[in-house]
Order: sequence, then structure tokens, then C-alpha cells
Amino acid sequence: MSSINRKRIARNTALLYFRMLLIMVISLFTVRIVLQTLGVEDYGIYNVVAGIVVMFSFLSNTMASSSQRYFAFELGKEDYLRLKKVFSISLMVYFGIALVVLLLAETLGLWFLNTKMTIPPNRMEAANWIYQFSIFSFLITIVTIPYNAVIIAREKMGIYAYVSIIEAALKLLIVYLLVFFSFDKLKLYGILLFGVTLIITGIYRTYCRKKYEECRFQFYRDKDFFKELIGYSGWNLYGALAGVFKNQGINILLNIFFGPVVNAARGVAFQVNSAINQFVSNFYTAVHPQITKSYAVGERKEMMNLVFQSSKFCFYLMLFLSVPVLIETPFILKLWLTELPDYVVIFTRLVILNTLIDAMSYPLITAAQATGKIMKYQLIVGSMLFLNLPLSYILLKFGLPPEITLYVSIVISILCLFMRAFMLRSMVGMSVRAYFTDVILIAFSVSVISLVLPVIIYINLEENLIRLLIVTVVSLLSTGISIWFLGLSKNERGFFIRQINKRFFHRK
Repeated sequence: MSSINRKRIARNTALLYFRMLLIMVISLFTVRIVLQTLGVEDYGIYNVVAGIVVMFSFLSNTMASSSQRYFAFELGKEDYLRLKKVFSISLMVYFGIALVVLLLAETLGLWFLNTKMTIPPNRMEAANWIYQFSIFSFLITIVTIPYNAVIIAREKMGIYAYVSIIEAALKLLIVYLLVFFSFDKLKLYGILLFGVTLIITGIYRTYCRKKYEECRFQFYRDKDFFKELIGYSGWNLYGALAGVFKNQGINILLNIFFGPVVNAARGVAFQVNSAINQFVSNFYTAVHPQITKSYAVGERKEMMNLVFQSSKFCFYLMLFLSVPVLIETPFILKLWLTELPDYVVIFTRLVILNTLIDAMSYPLITAAQATGKIMKYQLIVGSMLFLNLPLSYILLKFGLPPEITLYVSIVISILCLFMRAFMLRSMVGMSVRAYFTDVILIAFSVSVISLVLPVIIYINLEENLIRLLIVTVVSLLSTGISIWFLGLSKNERGFFIRQINKRFFHRK
């Protein structure tokens, strides 16, 4: 990895971490208050009803990844005229998708909500309020995605940090208003979240239009590029739909079998996981454009170095915070929440384990996307992900507990990780053996060594705040030491030492 790219990734990651820490603190605080104010049942209703709208987001997520790939590709080639065309055509497609989503949501989605969901009759009106405002929020967000894709492709991550201050303040205001007003809390929560979405997306759109010339819409009639974009997105659509079945499909399945209380437990588990996963997603957001740009200019060796290193770093960043949370899950949740929904402890642990596995896959996904030739990749990997829903349904039908859905997800995530590595061998010439020994095997070894001492302390001390503090400190130290001496190569350690000397001791 070149020195310039490393510095750019490090700077962007630092800015994104500032954003992450702010959002993480606010999110964890607001979830606690919202859960107390709404109650477990209403919180579960919000989680699953908003999830119906999220199911339609596979359309926008597909186009988002396509847009980011094309923006980064054209920036890597410094073709700014084509960049304008990519933005304008992407925006036209997004408006079309918004209309399709609106039609599906107000017909199929509305029918499913009112006839198939397990929701108490006296909360059905509030559920419909949440559903409508979730649709409004989604429609606003969907036509703003090309603007965010430009920011990511241009690696201007500072704007995210600044906007996060506004977002954090608005979410704190939501908590205050939710407690202050006597209006139906569930309805009010949906309205206020819609207001935050409206403000934040407006800021991003205004910033991009003023800052970047390509973000000014022009009408283009380029059938060839339109077909190319739709063709590339079409196979992404298949993979995105598989992801929807894995996440929101399982959430709805749990609602049908167990009701909104289990949805509440799953929602809390994913909030904890999301807070930790921000460490990974921020680094990944910073490195994502560099992988695509390296491929665009033909720097395959640089690209492979980025893929290998970022796969390890994504995993390490997730592991660093996961170890103490995985060990002390029950006590942490008791401190955080006054009322623990059933299954929340096991859900939280399994969701974090699943994300640890997926963390290594993120750079592999980007490398595959960068090639633009993804039909075979999406057909195989997407089909594997699709298995989550039918396998979970069959096992739940046999009377197994709700956490079985996460065990299924973990097994399939492991299989998909290996399949992605094997497929990249033919797509970009990646060495599967090198990836297994230099990334997977080392990551597994680091994990085992990191857990030994904290688990011993956990077993031998009584549950209290002192044990939590000791386990946390020891976990961070053992994980950090394991990563440094076992998880990093000599060159990687040297790079970090040089950066520390430069930043703090002004040495070259």
C-alpha cells in the first residue's frame, strides 16, 4: 500500500471514528430511553414494521453500491465528464426506483402489515402510522444516495463528522420530546425520526450541489451507459435481495412465530452490534474507494495488498471491542437497560459473532464489485445467502427456539467467506492459500489468544462492576498485544511506529 494512500485512509478513518463515537454514545443512550418510554412491545412493533419498508431498500442499496463503484472508477481514471453523466443517470434511476418502492409499499407492503403481522389489535393504528412515516423517510433517503456516493468516492469524510453533530443533537431532542409530550409515543417516534431524516438528507444534498460540479443534474440520453448501469446493478440486485431475506425477512419470520417481544430483543441486539460495527464500517468506508481506484488504473498488486490488509484490519477493529462485550453481555445489558427482553443476551452474542465473520468479507466484496463482472459471483454467493430464510423457516417449524436463525446465519456466513475467496482467484488472480494463511488463520489465532485471560477472570470473579472493569481492561490489553505481535506483519508494525513517531514525537 503506498504511503499516500495509507495516509489518506488513516485521515479519513480518524474523521469517521469521531463521527462513530458521537453516534454510538447517542444511539446507546437513546435506545435505552426509547425502550423505557415505548415499552418492550411497542419497541418491537417499531422494529419489525419499519423493517417492512427496509425490505424494499434492497433496490436502493443495489444502486448505491453501483453508483459508488462507478464514481470511484471514473475518479481513478480522472474522467470528470463521464462522472457527471454517471451522477445524472444514477439520479434518474433513483427517482424511478422511488416510484416503484412507493407503489410496492402502499399495496403489497400495506396488505402484509395489516393481514400477516403479529401485532395487537389496539396497536394496529400506531403501526400503520410508523409504516407510513418509514415510507416517507425511505423515499427521501433514496434520492439522496447518489450525493452520499459522491462524498465517499471523493473520500471527503469530514462532512460526515460535522453532520453527525447535528444528527446527534436532533436525536437527543427526540428523546426529550418523546418523554415531554403525552401524544401516542409510538406515533410520535415515527414522526420525529422522519423529521431528522428530512433535515440530514437535506444537508448532504445542499453540500454536494454547492461543492461538486458533477452533482448538478443534467438530462442525458445515453442508452448504452444506461444499459451498462442497469446490467451491473441487476446482478447486484440479486445479492441485495438475498441480504434482505437474511435480515429483514428473518425479522418478519420471528414476528410471525413469536410476536413483537422477540423482535424487540433482536432490535436491541442489533443496536449493540451496530455500535461496535461502526469501527469496521468507518474503516471500510475509508478504504473502499481505494480498492476500486487501484483496480481502475491497473494496479493489481496494490489492490491485493489493500484487500488482504483491510480484511485483517476490519476483523481486528471489530474484535477489539467485541471481546469484553461478548464475555460480559448479561451484565452490560443490565447496566444499559432497565428491562431486558427475552432472548436478548443470546441474540446479542450471536449477532456479534456473525458480524466478526462478515467483517473479513467486506474488502472481498469490494474487490469483486470493482471488476464489474459480477454475474457468476452474485449468482453463487447470493444463492447461498438466500438459504437463510428457508432453512430458518424449516427449523422454526420443527419447534426450535428463535436463536436458531442466527446459528444458521453464522454457518452460511462462514461458507460465503470461503466462496468469495475462491471466486476472487479467477476474477482478480487472488491467492486463496495466501488469504487463508495470512488473513483467516491469523485472525482465528489472534481471537483465541485474546479470549483466554479475560475468560479465566470472568469465570473466577463474581458478577459486579469491578469484574466488568477488570475484564474490559484485560480484554483490550490481551487483544491489542495479540494483534500487535501475531496479527501484524513486520512492515505493518513499522508503518504504525513511524506514524506514531511522526504524530506525537515529530520524528520522520
